[in-house]
Amino acid sequence: MPKLLRANPTETWLIIVLLIISVSLSLSSDKFFTIANLFNLLNTSSTNLIFAVGLLVVLIAGGIDISFAVAASVVQYVAAVALVGIGGGDWLIGICLAAIAGIALGAVNAALIYYFRIISIVVTIATFNIFFGLLMFVTRGVSIYNLPEWWTHRTMLIEFQQANGNWNGLALPVGIMAICVIATWVLIRHTSIGRQLYAFGDNPEGARRLGINIAAMHFIAFGWLGLMAGIGGLVQVHYAQEVVPNALIGRELDVLAAVVLGGARLGGGRGTVLGCILGVLLVSVTQNGLNLLGISPYAFKMIIGAIILIAITLSNAPLGRMFVAPRERSGT
Repeated sequence: MPKLLRANPTETWLIIVLLIISVSLSLSSDKFFTIANLFNLLNTSSTNLIFAVGLLVVLIAGGIDISFAVAASVVQYVAAVALVGIGGGDWLIGICLAAIAGIALGAVNAALIYYFRIISIVVTIATFNIFFGLLMFVTRGVSIYNLPEWWTHRTMLIEFQQANGNWNGLALPVGIMAICVIATWVLIRHTSIGRQLYAFGDNPEGARRLGINIAAMHFIAFGWLGLMAGIGGLVQVHYAQEVVPNALIGRELDVLAAVVLGGARLGGGRGTVLGCILGVLLVSVTQNGLNLLGISPYAFKMIIGAIILIAITLSNAPLGRMFVAPRERSGT
C-alpha cells in the first residue's frame, strides 16, 4: 500500500484533500452529504469532466487550449440548426454531428500550430476570439429553445423519489461522461498513440528522432479535445434545455484549473485520467460547498485563479517551455 501511495502522490493527496473538504462541508451543512446533492454534483460535473479529459490529452502532448468552451458553443449551434433541418434526428445522429464539427474545429487549431509554427496558447487565444465573434455575429446572440424532443427530454439512468416528493437521480449525461472518460483512459494508457503522446510531450526532440509523426500528434491531441468539446456541448444543452451562445464562456479556466490540479503538467509528458477526475471533483465540491454555505461566487473565481497560479509555480517543467515555438519543439 505505501508503495502505491508513493507511485501516485498527486492522486493520493487529492483524495485526502477531497475527504477533508467533504467532511468539513458535511459538518457545516446538512444538505451536502445527501444522495440528492451527490447525484446533483455528478450531473452538473458531467460537461466539465468531458471537457477535462479532452484537455488532458492536449496537456500531455505539451500543448494548451483555451478555445474548447467556445468551440463547444459553436458545435451546439451547428448541431441545433442541422438537426432541425433534417427533422430532429436522435442521440446517435446528434453525437456524430457534434463529433465531426468538434474535430474540425480542433483540427483548425492543430493546423495553425503545426504548419504556421505558432505556439498553442497564442493560437487558441486567437481562435477563442474568432470562434466567439463569428458565433455572435451569425446568431446575433439569440438563443435557441425549439430543440428536438430527444435532446431536451430528461433521460434518467437511476431515479428515486425524495422525502419531499421530488424526483432525483443520475441523468444520461453521466453515462455519456463515463464513456468519454473510459475512451480517453484507453487512448492514453493502452494504445501506442497514447505512449507517443506522452513521449512527444515529455521530449519533442527525442520523439522526432524516434520517428514519431509530429503532425499526427498535434492533430490527434487537438482533434480529441475537439471531439470531447463537441460531445460536452451536446450534453450541456441536454442539461440546460436550450442553446445559449455564451453559456459556456468561462468554463475553460475552471476546467484548466481542475486538470492541472489533477497532476497534468503545463509543459507536457505527465497526467492521468484518475487525477483529472479527482481534480474536477475537487473543484466541483468546492463550488458546491461555497454555494451551500452562501459564500459569494467571486470567492470561487479567486480559488480557481490561485489553483492555476500554484499549479504553474509547482510545475516540474520550466515555465519557458510552455512558450517554445512548435518549430523548436518539433526540431525543424
